[in-house]
Amino acid sequence: MAGGKIRKEKPSRGVGLYQGGGIQFHKSKGQHILKNPLIVDSIVQKAGIKSTDVVLEIGPGTGNLTKKLLEAAKSVVAIELDPRMVLELERRFPSHSYPLKVIPGDVLKCNLPYFDICVANIPYQISSPLTFKLLNHRPLFRCAVIMYQSEFAMRLVAQPGDTLYSRLSVNTQLKARVTHLLKVGKNNFRPPPKVDSSVVRIEPRKPDPAVNDKEVDGLLRMCFMRKNKTLGAIFKHKKVLSMLEKNYKTLEALQYASVLGDSGNLAMETDDVEIDDDNDDDDDADMDDDDGDTKGSEEYKSKVMGVLKQGDFEDKRSRMLAKTDFIHLLSLFNKAGIHFS
Repeated sequence: MAGGKIRKEKPSRGVGLYQGGGIQFHKSKGQHILKNPLIVDSIVQKAGIKSTDVVLEIGPGTGNLTKKLLEAAKSVVAIELDPRMVLELERRFPSHSYPLKVIPGDVLKCNLPYFDICVANIPYQISSPLTFKLLNHRPLFRCAVIMYQSEFAMRLVAQPGDTLYSRLSVNTQLKARVTHLLKVGKNNFRPPPKVDSSVVRIEPRKPDPAVNDKEVDGLLRMCFMRKNKTLGAIFKHKKVLSMLEKNYKTLEALQYASVLGDSGNLAMETDDVEIDDDNDDDDDADMDDDDGDTKGSEEYKSKVMGVLKQGDFEDKRSRMLAKTDFIHLLSLFNKAGIHFS
């Protein structure tokens, strides 16, 4: 633009286009560029970047944060979905002058490169899948400093008894230490999002906990259907008992088939009751106040209740249990031949 001025265009209704530096930002795609240099500096400082580090940046946008990362790290690998932003990064940081590699594409679909630290200001809609993609990446990285929607960030760090304590909280904290670093108001972005954001530091646990992720999540899915009800009430519900008994019989059949040398086509049921991480409270439509004693054999029901009594879990509530409690409960179920994946 002549004279460095920016020509402002009124966005089309419902489209959410904002122009800055010749590039239109799409709110619908989660493009909110961090414009406050003090917050950019704070994020880089709190990441604890060493001069020998390779930093992975996800969603670099026009490169405001990238510039600071390049000054602190050995090199930066940036993954960017928008081709316009890729071109802007290549223009702003030419490869012959900066140790920056730009990977065009969707971070959820591409293979992650080696990195020591991850720094990301991500579209809110990919928060959960990206978090677990990072935590499942090998080799383990040192830490990730990520900007999330504030409520999602608070779920990540929530502790037993907190209102936002959820299946997401437990699954994440089993694999990592999670710390809230700072809250970032919506006016620090261009265009401003509808909600405030928070920066979180995630440090993978080393060594990686020796648990079956699918089993743990299957158990948590059930426990957090109604996190304010006792586990005894949840596990004698007809839908839960029916699903667990089907899984139990399926596993028996698979074991029998393996003895005969026939793998068969049997599959375990794990998602009969679909639970949203953001809606795991008492008004979940998949549960009601009926005990559901009409389904599931009395023998199997006694087996499940016996496990809960053995660990003194029958009268406890999920919202008050620590991550170690869930691992203990899972081990008791597994010893009784009850599995969740």
